Amino acid sequence: MIRKILLFTLFLSLSLIAVTANSQTTKSPDPNGTTTGTAADITAAKPGSPTTAEIADQVGKNKISINMVWLLIGAFLVFFMQAGFALVETGLTRAKNVAHTMAMNLFVYPAGALGFFICGFAIMFGGMGALGTLGGFDGLNHEISITLFGHTFGLFGAKGFFMNGIYDVGVLGFFVFQVVFMDATATIPTGAMAERWKFASFAISGLLIGGLIYPIYGNWVWGGGWLSQLGVNFGLGHGHVDFAGSSVVHLSGGVLAFVGAKMIGARIGKYNKNGSVNAIPGHNIPMAVLGALVLAFGWFGFNAGSTLAGTDLRFSVVAFNTMIASCGGAAASTLWIWFVRGSKPDVSMMINGLLAGLVAITAPCAFVSPMGGLLIGLISGVIVVEVTLFVEKKLKIDDPVGAVAVHGANGFWGVLALGLFADGTYGDGLNGVKGNVIGLFYGGGSGQLFAELIGGITNIVFFALAGWLMFKLLDKLVGNRVSPDVELYGLDLHEMGIDGYAGIKLDKNAETPLSR
Repeated sequence: MIRKILLFTLFLSLSLIAVTANSQTTKSPDPNGTTTGTAADITAAKPGSPTTAEIADQVGKNKISINMVWLLIGAFLVFFMQAGFALVETGLTRAKNVAHTMAMNLFVYPAGALGFFICGFAIMFGGMGALGTLGGFDGLNHEISITLFGHTFGLFGAKGFFMNGIYDVGVLGFFVFQVVFMDATATIPTGAMAERWKFASFAISGLLIGGLIYPIYGNWVWGGGWLSQLGVNFGLGHGHVDFAGSSVVHLSGGVLAFVGAKMIGARIGKYNKNGSVNAIPGHNIPMAVLGALVLAFGWFGFNAGSTLAGTDLRFSVVAFNTMIASCGGAAASTLWIWFVRGSKPDVSMMINGLLAGLVAITAPCAFVSPMGGLLIGLISGVIVVEVTLFVEKKLKIDDPVGAVAVHGANGFWGVLALGLFADGTYGDGLNGVKGNVIGLFYGGGSGQLFAELIGGITNIVFFALAGWLMFKLLDKLVGNRVSPDVELYGLDLHEMGIDGYAGIKLDKNAETPLSR
């Protein structure tokens, strides 16, 4: 009797264990607590044998994860470009101002980033809609717009001030990626206005550019604003297209640099009374060369990262075009200054040619063939030499590093190049327009070129006015330029409280280090 009771108890226990295990298998909850998969899938689930629904769910998560990693790698590379800017600008200016020039390139990052955090991100992307490649968060949904002639024109976003309510992994990663692009724009004027710009004026300008000026135009192109809708509203191609920032980043910074350098005036000793130009050589060419190579390295993140998706294999085309255009720019500028405009292969022009090619290819990098990328770079190398000489000799604007020619002129050339050389192999659905982006030379007609031209001219007008107002305001508040005595002695000790090169004494006139 006791034996029968024990056997019955054992049989009942095993039955309960089997029922419990089957019940746990059929639930298959997802991370949000809801059952996933069809009934057949759930029934078929076994340890080590995932269901179709589980596989699909994990593939989707992996895709988002790959895109997120790619996005942040790109952001980190672009951030490293700040070191490149600092080295180029400092190397091409004088030894007595190294601490000041380096400090500007350091402090522009926190100043601009705080402005972007407070209101810049909201203005630029607060109405852009869902981020499809980064998880589909749809909280950026408030675009301020007007309706004219039956068409809607987006002006600026209004969601995400102080990132309030925007606590999403995709959006926060996107912020990190975008803030370093803004940082590049805010940095560009520091080179054109170096060696005479008050640090206080510079610091406030970084906050204003990051918080207000840059984001407005950025919204018009990248945040769903009116320039991006020129295709939908007026049939001009895909609207103003700028894949990674020839206009949004570089032309913007170049125009601000032009206005700032013009308003602040030339460095003492740059021009003689008869208007002739005196060369003011940089103090450390190796430093400038190293900075250019750092920038070229970081630019792969700048351009290829702008796919916003590691699963979009077009990034290899982008990377190739970025490389070949930079080589074309450096080769053309070197040969042009050597055999056409001078007698030596000037190293500073070699540097600026490399950067000019990178700036010019930034807008069209995803839309052009390898030969198109090379041609764009070659043309940029000639542009940078000619514009540098024109700005310095004809306009009498002192730009110590050539920022206006590199970023301004070639930023404009970059968007025009997209309207000319886009070959129709990429961009389907971009800015709400069906079909790929096609330029004039590939049978696309003049629509895309006109959209690029409108976007470029709008950029020049907007940033010229905004820059003029900003520098006027700053001049009234704190003054833009240091006193002549400070400029002649060097800005380091007076503006920063420390010499950039400790342990040596500089001859402030001859710019040669003397032993103590």
